[in-house]
Amino acid sequence: VGYTRLSDESRVVALFVEGQSVDEARAGQEALIVLERTPFYAEGGGQVADRGTITGADGQAEVTDVQKNEAGVYVHFAHVASGRLRVNDVVLATVDQQTRVATQRHHTATHLLHAALHRVLGEHAEQAGSLVAPDRLRFDFTHFEPLTDEQLHAIERLVNEKIMAALPVTWEEMPLEEARRRGAKALFGEKYGDVVRVVGIGDYSLELCGGTHMNNSGEVGPFKIVSEGSVAAGVRRIEAVVGTEALAHVHAQEDVLHQFQAKLQSKVEQLPEQVERLLEANRALEKELAEL
Repeated sequence: VGYTRLSDESRVVALFVEGQSVDEARAGQEALIVLERTPFYAEGGGQVADRGTITGADGQAEVTDVQKNEAGVYVHFAHVASGRLRVNDVVLATVDQQTRVATQRHHTATHLLHAALHRVLGEHAEQAGSLVAPDRLRFDFTHFEPLTDEQLHAIERLVNEKIMAALPVTWEEMPLEEARRRGAKALFGEKYGDVVRVVGIGDYSLELCGGTHMNNSGEVGPFKIVSEGSVAAGVRRIEAVVGTEALAHVHAQEDVLHQFQAKLQSKVEQLPEQVERLLEANRALEKELAEL
């Protein structure tokens, strides 16, 4: 499934309110909705679920989460915003495009980051968990020490180079053994079926993945690492943002610099020297105060 559709006409198969199966859900109620088919992505593989609406002739529900149960049934968690929805109603299920695309950008960037970690740190830097959301990505990986500034800069630079290279993003389903022969990366400890979905980014990245992605790496936009740290023994975590979120992060950092620039009456490049002078003056005053 490429998740290329953002809307689909469907039928309400089942409704649940407060844990009970019901024939209809009315305005103001929180409901679980099962559809005959759906364009929504259910949370999985670290990626958050789509959001959107389910609209019938007599009412509309706002979808806030989608989960896939053990039987593979997609369950839509929704708030009935107006009117009512009934079992067997013909509805239009519509994914929020802005949220979907923002999530796709961060997911494609996650694959680029994973490949960059292998090249900069080594093949031991394997995925140990992830979160892909519309506003950020979080990637946990195996590594034995904090990353240096030089390593972080190299990773960031490599990811942005692959974004600017506008590499095609492709996906196809194939037998698990075939995917392994091609060298597709798999999440350690994850259970896979006999047939898997493989996502490739040019000849740079190849991973088993069921999530949503951009069609081209160039659509991801600028990539910016915002933090790196430890989450467990031998496991590090990188948080990053892309696209408009990356620009917002850079602008916020610039605002802080401009505030310091204004207070210290100094150019940005002279701020470190100015701050060091202030620290030295403060240490001298503390020494003088202690002597007095």
